[in-house]
Parts: sequence; C-alpha cells; structure tokens
Amino acid sequence: MTLIALAADKGAPGVTTTALALSAVWPRRALLAEVDPAGGDLVYRNVAAHGGALDPNLGLLSLAATARRGLVAEQVWDHVQPMSGGLDVLVGLGTSEQAAGVSGLWATLGRAFVELGESPRGAADVIADCGRLGMDSPAAELLADVSVLLLVSGPEPEQLARVRDRAAALSAQPPGGPRAAVPGVPSVGVLLVAEPSRAARLAGEVDAMLRRAQARAQVIGTIARDPVGAARLAGRRGGRVDRTLLIRSARQVVRDLYRRYGAAWLRGPGPEAGR
Repeated sequence: MTLIALAADKGAPGVTTTALALSAVWPRRALLAEVDPAGGDLVYRNVAAHGGALDPNLGLLSLAATARRGLVAEQVWDHVQPMSGGLDVLVGLGTSEQAAGVSGLWATLGRAFVELGESPRGAADVIADCGRLGMDSPAAELLADVSVLLLVSGPEPEQLARVRDRAAALSAQPPGGPRAAVPGVPSVGVLLVAEPSRAARLAGEVDAMLRRAQARAQVIGTIARDPVGAARLAGRRGGRVDRTLLIRSARQVVRDLYRRYGAAWLRGPGPEAGR
C-alpha cells in the first residue's frame, strides 16, 4: 500500500479539505491521518459516525503514548475513529504545544503507515495531512516513506510563488531520498484549489512557472473551491455530497494520480472500480 502526503507553504489554505476529499473518493480503503505539528482541524469541523463530535483524546497523541514502547503498524487502528460517511481518521494534535509529546515518533509513524498494507486488521492506503511543511518541520521526518508529496496552493500570486519555490527546493533534494523517488516521474506534485472556471488556465500557468524554476514537479490537478461541498463532506450540512464540485474534482484528481503514478507504486483496483 502507499503513503501520500499533502502539505502547503505559508498562506496556502485548503490542505485539510483537500486531504479529506481525496480520502473520501479513494478507490481502496483509506486512512486520513492528521500529522500537522501545529494541530489538527477535524475535531472542530467534522462529525463522527455516531453523530456527535470526534474524540480529541483518541488519535495521534494517544498513539504517541503507545509508541514509546515501540510501534507495530496494526496498533494504529486502536487510535482511529470513523467519521460521518465511514471514513477512518487518525485525529491530529489539539495544539502545537503537544508536538513535544510526539517528538521522535515521526519517522516511526511513516514506516507504520506504509506497513498498514500488511496489517491483519485491514490494509489501507494512508493520506497524511501535514499542514504547513518546511524541511525544518518535525513531520518532514516521515517523508522518507512517502510515495508522492502533493503541495496544495490557492490561486493568489504569492501562494503560487511560494509553492513554486517549495517545489523547486524539494526537487533539488527529494524528500526521503531514493526510496521516495519514483523512477521516471516526479515525487512532488502540485494541487491547486481554485474556482472551476479558472482551473485549466491556472494549471497551465503554474506548470510553466515550475518549468522555469527547473522544479521536478508538475500540476497534478485542481480541487474546486466549494464551501457548500466542504460543509456537506464534513457532515455539517445536508444534501448529496457525491454531486458537489468538490467531490467531482477530487475524483478527477484521483484518476490523474493513478494514471501518472499507478504503474510504479499503486496496486489493486484502479479508481474506476466500484464507481
């Protein structure tokens, strides 16, 4: 199975919603893991499967306490909660101060996520929400086991400039070294969060920016900026989630991910299975 990380640079919102949308339409079992050292958002935004709030005490912090005595991959499932809609989530830290309690866990956590593919309690791909990510971030340690890192950016010029510079820096020194690099394709991709009417033109402009910066990265796709769809996906608003622009764009991104990387590191049914 595989580990996909989503991250952003300064001033680029939308990582958590994008990670949630991709996880919701992933063609195999997926675990959404909040590994942002600054703290997670899902306990504030999303509804648990039982209709109440997610438990903030069951997640990454409780897993870190267990991991002090060593971590076996299937132990991750002891700290996972189902959200409304059935998606499994490993809830993130409550505050940035709690990151001290997770010190030393990040590299071990990355390996455990990959090993979930062999877990007797259920194999899963892991989609990790890393939040704002610089190479000085503690969460950067888990990138050694990441199959592809997706940088999320909004459409504003300063956001695009930052993601261009971050992609160029990561391309010069691939996250995790040779293990994370996929032969023949970039290990770093860019996802844009924008109005659908701007998607195609914006993607072309950003690809050109990345080429000029000699960044070994490409635009993978565009996630629709869709507040109504995000509220439905979180369980805070009624209505059909599957017909929202958010989910339709997420499905297209997943299809593009499989086309671009599938032969190298994805096995099993493709994104059209069961759709």
